[in-house]
Amino acid sequence: MEVFYSPQIENGTCLLPEEESVHCVRVLRHREGDEIYVIDGLGTLYTCRLTEASPKAARAQVLREEPDWGAHPYFLEMAVCPTKNLDRYEWFAEKATELGLDVIHPVIGDHSERKVFKSDRLRRLLVSASKQSLKGAVPTVQEPRTVREFIASAPKDALKLICCCFEGEVPRTSINDAIEMAGQAGHDATFGHDATFGHDATFGHDATLGHDASSVIPDGIGDLPRIIILIGPEGDFSREEAALAVAGGFVPVHLGPSRLRTETAALTAVEAVYLKCI
Repeated sequence: MEVFYSPQIENGTCLLPEEESVHCVRVLRHREGDEIYVIDGLGTLYTCRLTEASPKAARAQVLREEPDWGAHPYFLEMAVCPTKNLDRYEWFAEKATELGLDVIHPVIGDHSERKVFKSDRLRRLLVSASKQSLKGAVPTVQEPRTVREFIASAPKDALKLICCCFEGEVPRTSINDAIEMAGQAGHDATFGHDATFGHDATFGHDATLGHDASSVIPDGIGDLPRIIILIGPEGDFSREEAALAVAGGFVPVHLGPSRLRTETAALTAVEAVYLKCI
């Protein structure tokens, strides 16, 4: 099944961008009257009949619409620090799109080696990944910001998870268990009976995780409409960033006993959500 992409679909007419038009007309040799499939990047698949086979601006008539095509039953946002080698970050983004992803937030941490990130190339790559994996929606790529800015702006009505490597310093749960507990949560549900990420757990000298950092699951997320996962850079989060995240309602999670690269950890987290929720 060959799928094209167009952000210009209105009044029953679809106009393909030049790159898509060239592929449709010159490479695949479609002609007027042929049926083609087009996604709008927002979740809908359109069955269309080609009415103008121009390699610069092919035009088609919409015959049928299929909303939520290739959709997944959750909304997943990945806040991942860009890797020093950008190819690794693009690999993660491409494979995560194939599994099921809605938003990528490039975030810059205290220990990040890469401080500058341009989003345009990644957006183009995700269009291709969405078409290849038969999905109507193309993940959104946000503009970069710092980890601290992202934590401060993260919504309350979401299951927020942070993958960190501070073994023995703070209790961590698996992503599977965090999702399961969130799905069972009521208004007063917590991780454990009265459990907090406790009196004695610290991320360094004065950054305690006392009463205010108790991991209470936010109200209204029993159906898991929104999951946010924060992944650090090659040098992991600073202890100050991790403490801010937990104080802001992020639940510390682990990805098993192996030490994973940033891009591997990010993809593993996406796959864990996918396998748990599909």
